[in-house]
Amino acid sequence: MEAIRESLAGRDVVLVMPTGSGKSLCYQLTALLLPHTTLVISPLIALMKDQVDALERRGIAATFLNSSVDPEEMASRLARLRAGRFKLVYIAPERFRNSRFVEALAQTPISLLTVDEAHCISQWGHDFRPDYLNLRNALGQIPGVRVMAVTATATPDVREDISTQLQLGVAPRAAPAVHIHGFSRPNLHLTVTRTPTHAAKLDRVRACIRAHHTGIVYVATRRQAERVCNLLRDTGRTPALLYHGALSDDERARVQDAFISAESPVIVATNAFGMGVDRNNVRFVIHWDVPGSVEAYYQEVGRAGRDGQPAWCELLFNYADVRTQQFFVDGANPSPAVILAIWEHIQRHCASGPQRQSLEAWAAAVGQKNDMAVRTAFAVLERANLIRREQETGTRVHTTALVPGADAAALKPQFEGLRIKADRDGRRLQAMLRFVDHSGCRHAYILSYFGDTAGAAVCGGCDRCAPRETRALASPTEPQWLVIQKILSCVSRMQGRYGARRVIQVLRADPDPYLTERGLDALSTFGLLSDVPAAEIASLIDALAADGSIAVTADDYRQISLTPRGIRVVRRDVPDFRIAWPAPRRAAAARPVRRRTY
Repeated sequence: MEAIRESLAGRDVVLVMPTGSGKSLCYQLTALLLPHTTLVISPLIALMKDQVDALERRGIAATFLNSSVDPEEMASRLARLRAGRFKLVYIAPERFRNSRFVEALAQTPISLLTVDEAHCISQWGHDFRPDYLNLRNALGQIPGVRVMAVTATATPDVREDISTQLQLGVAPRAAPAVHIHGFSRPNLHLTVTRTPTHAAKLDRVRACIRAHHTGIVYVATRRQAERVCNLLRDTGRTPALLYHGALSDDERARVQDAFISAESPVIVATNAFGMGVDRNNVRFVIHWDVPGSVEAYYQEVGRAGRDGQPAWCELLFNYADVRTQQFFVDGANPSPAVILAIWEHIQRHCASGPQRQSLEAWAAAVGQKNDMAVRTAFAVLERANLIRREQETGTRVHTTALVPGADAAALKPQFEGLRIKADRDGRRLQAMLRFVDHSGCRHAYILSYFGDTAGAAVCGGCDRCAPRETRALASPTEPQWLVIQKILSCVSRMQGRYGARRVIQVLRADPDPYLTERGLDALSTFGLLSDVPAAEIASLIDALAADGSIAVTADDYRQISLTPRGIRVVRRDVPDFRIAWPAPRRAAAARPVRRRTY
C-alpha cells in the first residue's frame, strides 16, 4: 500500500479508511519494517488489550500502558520500553501527563508515532478528546519521528484540523501524504424506522434479534443502556450483555471478551463500545437513539458485516431523542459563564495546594448537572494554561493544581474556539437529521458527506433504493441547472421560515389557502416548477442539503434556508458542483399556474 511505502520513506501520513478495512494492519506492518519501537496512541483500554493480545499470539513483542496497569507492572514495562524490548507500545493519550512516562520516552528510540482514531484530536471531530491535544507537545519529546494518523470518519475539515493540531506540514515537517480509501459498504442495509414510543423500539429490537441473532444495540446514555438491557433480559429472555464507560476496567474487558467469544451475542452499549472489536460476523447494528453526527453513525454501523456478508443496520427514530444529543452538544460546548464559575471554584479550593478529586466530584461541588460540561471546562482551563492535571494510575481521579501566575485572559481565544465548535457540532447534528429525512439513497448521502464522490451512487441496499438502481453524482446539465437555481431562489425568498413542504407547494403553485394567507403566492418563484413532480423536488432539496447548499434546522419544524455555499451555487460559482439527480419517474400532469388577482 502506498501509505506504508511513504511512511517507510520517512514521510508523515494521514490515512482515512472505513471501519474494518485494515487501518491497524497498515501501521502494524510499518512498525515491523522499521528498526525501533512504534508508539500507538489509542483512546480505549479495551482496544489496546485486544490489539496487544493479537500481536502476542503472533510472536510480536507488544504491550500497553494505561490506568489498568498496576504501579509495579508499570515500572517493569517502562524499563523494558527504555531498553527497546517492544516493537509496538499502545498508550492512552493521558499518559503524556505522567512525568515517569515522559522521562522514559525521552530515553527510548522511537521510529513511528501512530495516532489511532485521529479524529479525536480535532475539535471539529465527532469524538473530540482534549487529552489528544497533548500529542503536539509529545512530538517535541521525539524529534524527527514520523507520524501516521489514522481514522475511519474524518470529513475534509477534520482531516485538515488533524494536520494542524499535529503541526504536520509546519517546518521542518513536510506536508503529510493524505490517503482516503473507499467508504462504500454495499453489504450494509441502511434503514430508518419511525418509532413513536419506546415500546415500538423494543418490538423492532426483538424482531431484529430474532432475524439476525448477533449484533449491537447502541444507545445514547449509560442509564438508557441499563434500561434497554434489562428490558431485553426480562421481557425478551435475551441474555444481553451491557457495556458503558462507567463500568470498571476489568468489567469492560470481561464484557468485550464475552461478546467476541459467544456464539450469538447481543450487546447493549453506549458509543464507548466498538473500537477495535475483532468480530467479523456482526449481523446487525441497531441505534435506539439518533447519533449526534453522520461520522458517529457510520463508524458504529461499520462494525457490522466485516466479513463482507449482508448486515442489517436500523436507526429507530423519534424526534424527542434529538434533545439528548442537544444536551451532549451543550456539554461539549459550555458557555463562558459556566467555565468561569468552575474556574473560580477551582481557584478557591486549590489555593492551598493541589486537590485530588474526580470530575464527578467537581461537578457535584459546583452544582453542575451536566458532567460533560465540567469535563470540557477543565480541558479548556488546561489548554489556557490555568491549571495542570495528572491522572493517578489505576484510578479515575486527577490531581489538579493551579499554574502560578496564570492569566485568565488566556481564556478569551478558548471561548471563541468553543463558539465555533458549538456551531459545527450543531451543523453535524443537522446533517444527521437530514440523513434521517433523506428521500434518496442513504449510502450516496453518506459517501457524499465524506467527500467520496467517486463511489456516491445508489446502492440497492437501503430503505430508499430500488435494487440495482444507479444514480451517481454528476455535473448538472443546462436544464438541470435551471431547476436547481429555481429551487434555491425559492428557498432564499422564503427567508428560512418554512420547511421543504411549503417550498415545494410554492414552486408547484399548489392551491393551498395557507399560501395565500401568508402571501407566498405573490413570490416571484411561485409556480416556476409546476410541471415537476413534488417527489422529484423533494429529492433535489435533500440532495442540495447533503451538498451543504441548504441548511435545515434541528428541531421539529425542519425549516430550510440558503447557505453561503448555496448562494454561490445559484450564481454557478462552484466549479466542482455535482449532484445526484433523482431517477426518472413517471411524470405527473402539469398543473396550471394560478392567476394572481390584485
